[in-house]
Amino acid sequence: MDLLLMLLLLLWSSGLQAEDKHQSTEPVRLVGGASRCAGTLEVKHGEWRPVRYSFWTLKEAAVACRELDCGSAVSTGRRFESSRRPVWRINPNCLQSGSALRDCASSHSSSSIMELTCSDSVRLVNGTSLCSGRLEVKSEQLWSSVCEAEFDQQDAEVVCRELGCGAPSVLQGALYGEVEAPMWTKEFQCGGNESALLDCRRSDSARRTCSPGKAVGLTCSEPVRLVGGASRCAGTLEVKQGEWRPVSDSYWTLKEAAVACRELDCGSAVSKGRRDESSYRPAWRIRPDCLQSGSALRYCSSSGSSSSIMELTCSDLLLQPIISVSPTMDGVSGAQQQGFQVLQGSNFTISCSVQPQYPGGSFQLTFTSSNTTHNYTQPAVNHSADFLFPAADPAHQGSYSCVYGVYVFSHNFSSESRLLSLTVTDPKVFIIRLVVLPVALLLSNTALYFILKASRGQKSDPQENIELDYYNLGVSRAEGEPAGEEGAWGAE
Repeated sequence: MDLLLMLLLLLWSSGLQAEDKHQSTEPVRLVGGASRCAGTLEVKHGEWRPVRYSFWTLKEAAVACRELDCGSAVSTGRRFESSRRPVWRINPNCLQSGSALRDCASSHSSSSIMELTCSDSVRLVNGTSLCSGRLEVKSEQLWSSVCEAEFDQQDAEVVCRELGCGAPSVLQGALYGEVEAPMWTKEFQCGGNESALLDCRRSDSARRTCSPGKAVGLTCSEPVRLVGGASRCAGTLEVKQGEWRPVSDSYWTLKEAAVACRELDCGSAVSKGRRDESSYRPAWRIRPDCLQSGSALRYCSSSGSSSSIMELTCSDLLLQPIISVSPTMDGVSGAQQQGFQVLQGSNFTISCSVQPQYPGGSFQLTFTSSNTTHNYTQPAVNHSADFLFPAADPAHQGSYSCVYGVYVFSHNFSSESRLLSLTVTDPKVFIIRLVVLPVALLLSNTALYFILKASRGQKSDPQENIELDYYNLGVSRAEGEPAGEEGAWGAE
């Protein structure tokens, strides 16, 4: 009886240990969402409780996604309940030190509950942001690298959308580390409009290995934009984290504003300001200390509300001016060489223009030859200016560019056109090229024609010779004359 009791106690103890082990590996879950990687964040620390919303950024959310064995953190949000309830408060500083959620939890009560969305089955690892890295796909609880040969631009569009990022900008192997086993053994065949990579059609790949340097490295653009301004580089700053929202004015300096301008590919920050609205609206709060650590805007965003909205102006505010020359003689395709030729002594005009953005401004035409540089300036009239050169000479040969400048938003802005190469041609050379060369080409072709015709006349086809012999033989017989050996044989 004592032995039986001891066995039962051992079994019960081992069962508790197994349960504790299971609980220790899964103390985090997302409930109420469309998948196990989306919903209300709950942590088990003695008991299951939701997590209080604490202005998490995606930096903290990424810890939860990793513990859930989901992909990348896509968005955070909060849900308000009608009354306060017991929750876990997670210390963000504790998470950033590398600790697990459960180790950073303290008891609290709140009606503001954390919502979290992670990607189900894709992630980018070893990248410089949430929107770059080596692609890994999860299937049957294993994360696998993808070979570059099994992945194309349409597949990349789906991945970037699934991760909440912008359009793919770079797709190249070995950008973010070498191939790591296991390897994905299917070829993706996405149409480009699917919401998730595993929604795409797949076919068996002939590859079972991927050579070094061929794992897919993907960079998606950051989901940041400026709206409401006269240029894509000026206006209200908005960030997408699940949805597009404006950014709350956070007492940024131009140092933080420069991060947004870089992500927008708009040069440097020129000025920042704020717009006060009549009521509060959903907005993203961007932590300046997070930006200063080198992270992207989306990575440093937390959900909130504000009536004070960020306005931003970056240096690349203006569209690129257009430069052209007229009249052109023997023009070379601009797409190939961006070059034009004019006859010496003829007049020509360099025209500068820009699409309508702001009134006024001026154009500066810069001409650079082998040893000199000249600048000519005219005011912009109807967003353009024409620079007339009455008589072309070799001194006008060189490179030209237009620089458009305008004073807006209390700052001077400028934008430069592409370079235009111009050569000045001697009229004699032009006449030779236009008249003599075509005539010479015509004469050489004519001579070649008669030479070939004469050579064909001397060489006849053997089949034609045979037919001609039979024809002559028939004529000889008709006239009663012997025809060579056949005629003699007939006489015998």
